[in-house]
Amino acid sequence: MKIGVVGTGYVGLVTGTCFADSGNAVTCLDINADKVARLQRGEIPIYEPGLEELVVRNARAGRLRFTTDTAAAIRDAEVVFLAVGTPPAADGSADLSALWKVVESIGPHLRADAVVVTKSTVPVGTCAGIERRLKAALGRDCRVASNPEFLKEGAAIEDFQKPDRVVVGVRAAEVGEVLRSLYAPFLRTENPFLVMAPESAEMTKYVANALLATKISFINEVANLCERMEADIDDVRRGIGHDSRIGFAFLFPGAGYGGSCFPKDVQALAAMARDKGVAPRILTAVHETNRAQKQVLGEKIAAHFGGHLAGRKVAVWGLAFKPRTDDVRDAPALDLIERLLAEGAAVTVFDPEATENVRAMYGDRLAYAATPMEALDGADCLAIVTEWGDFRRPDFDEMARRMKSRTIFDGRNLYAPREMRARGFAYHAIGKAPV
Repeated sequence: MKIGVVGTGYVGLVTGTCFADSGNAVTCLDINADKVARLQRGEIPIYEPGLEELVVRNARAGRLRFTTDTAAAIRDAEVVFLAVGTPPAADGSADLSALWKVVESIGPHLRADAVVVTKSTVPVGTCAGIERRLKAALGRDCRVASNPEFLKEGAAIEDFQKPDRVVVGVRAAEVGEVLRSLYAPFLRTENPFLVMAPESAEMTKYVANALLATKISFINEVANLCERMEADIDDVRRGIGHDSRIGFAFLFPGAGYGGSCFPKDVQALAAMARDKGVAPRILTAVHETNRAQKQVLGEKIAAHFGGHLAGRKVAVWGLAFKPRTDDVRDAPALDLIERLLAEGAAVTVFDPEATENVRAMYGDRLAYAATPMEALDGADCLAIVTEWGDFRRPDFDEMARRMKSRTIFDGRNLYAPREMRARGFAYHAIGKAPV
């Protein structure tokens, strides 16, 4: 099948590459000429395990192309996926200005039988809006569908190729069959292909992310309570997680959630609710709880040093909002760094993949270590913000030799307090009594 993908960001690049890898002819369109040139050279602008290999292999095979030419990408495409950004506006609602520009630009080049599919996360009613705009521009009805993505950064290739479900929103059964055929290679293990109205599909994406964010904010709030009640959040988590109605997924306490999806989608769903006269009480609480949780590590550090951080050297391990990505959008590490710098601390950071993204933001306001251990030289304390595998089993003896003070603030609960006590470290975790 001939496919056009508009947008070569995280979603568009993964979508186009995986469809090409299943034998389709895919052309990815982007207005950023420098980015397209890099992709044509096989340079991947984001870090996602396994993606570079797939891009290079399918480009060499001629199944995957990159261009800035709208007509070249769209005119022969049987299916056109829209994967452009929908960032939050000032009121939390999704900004669709880029999407509407794309719809306007592709309209004149669409085949009469083409299916236009929204992969972007868009408010309920956006498919209907695309239908109206295309009809007004072209004087005919166009086939438009919703196909929300449920990719986890760091595991996006596996998620796309082995989805737990595929959701499509369509007006006509034949459009659903076009998409079912396209996804058939990824559904050989009988995972469901769910067909519904576009409005239901659009809502599904927001509700899924909002519910996962709710679980994170809930366990973080309970963790903060555990610290004051002499309870251990890990014991509590195990105690509830074995209940089949609850489970363990997304019930890990930490320094708050970040990334490109949860923060903006919770706010966008709340904005939709307000627009329809529904008070988004839970969604508002989820968002505010997470904002507060992102301050917890900074508060712990400030309290430990009696509120005097000026001149202290703080090492920070982990900058990406989660492991296996270089994405620092809304990352909790940035909240911590901002507070430490504002209070006069000297901050040295390390991350296996995200350092350059942070360097572009902070320049020489931070020091950048080449290894985790280098970041610890002369440090008054260490703050762990991202649970990279590199940090799970460090050489504690070397850490003790390098650090000025054996003090760790662990925002991801990587270590056992008993072991930290035995090794002579002051250890502050989330939802546990400090040692």
